[in-house]
Amino acid sequence: MKRLISGCTLFIATLTLLVCSNPAAAASKTVILATTTSTQDSGLLDVLVPLFEKESGFQVKTISVGSGQAMKMGEKGEADVLLVHSPDAEKKFMSDGFGVTRRLVMHNDFIVVGPATDPAKVKSAPAAEAMKRIAQSGALFLSRGDNSGTHAKEKGLWKGAGVNPEGQKWYQQTGLGMGQTLNVAAEKKGYTITDRATYLSLKKGLGLEILVEGDSKLLNIYHVIELNASKWPKVNAQGGKAFADFMVSKKTQEVIGRFGVDKFGAALFFPDAGKKPESLGL
Repeated sequence: MKRLISGCTLFIATLTLLVCSNPAAAASKTVILATTTSTQDSGLLDVLVPLFEKESGFQVKTISVGSGQAMKMGEKGEADVLLVHSPDAEKKFMSDGFGVTRRLVMHNDFIVVGPATDPAKVKSAPAAEAMKRIAQSGALFLSRGDNSGTHAKEKGLWKGAGVNPEGQKWYQQTGLGMGQTLNVAAEKKGYTITDRATYLSLKKGLGLEILVEGDSKLLNIYHVIELNASKWPKVNAQGGKAFADFMVSKKTQEVIGRFGVDKFGAALFFPDAGKKPESLGL
């Protein structure tokens, strides 16, 4: 009997040592990532997630929604980590205590795309002026209308242009993600606002051209946010932190900086980890 007890004690001690020395074993093996559709539609996560899983031992369950919906999930403890691009909403999320860290990951930019005929004559205009011309001409504009980071940017541009598009016949909300909204805009030959990465990844066959770009108001900045596990004990804080650390690591930042170059001749995202927010105009 003493031998049996001793053997059990040794087994338990060994198991405890293994669990403590392996963070992925101590926590849930699944990490729930709530992220904006642009990181999925562009193909970036198809590259990064397998690298993270191989390196960390965690498995990622990706839920691709707009940034607003991703943060709503975070507020309910329905995700472990967020990858989003809606800075004002993110700041409120953090001030309300839903996140414990928010780190700069990368940026690209928004662009206004539309048919080559450009009925509103917005080509090369500043962003605010382009929005005014679309409204004044009554040309069809497709909005995501989903409280995403892109939708938030769009609403800010309308406000800056002094235009309220709600209820106008020329203004239609799809309620869809970026890739699907681009397809609707292409089908209906309308204008829309998109992140450059998603547009370039889907450009072939769309028949939409970049008409407005380069305005500082069109900067598109991504942060990774770890959820506050003290609010929701079921949140996999260890897995969320592992993913956030991975996103800002030197190795991952190099992968982000190269992504898209082979296929499109230019990077779709620009790595920003470690930079001061002020350097991006934040």
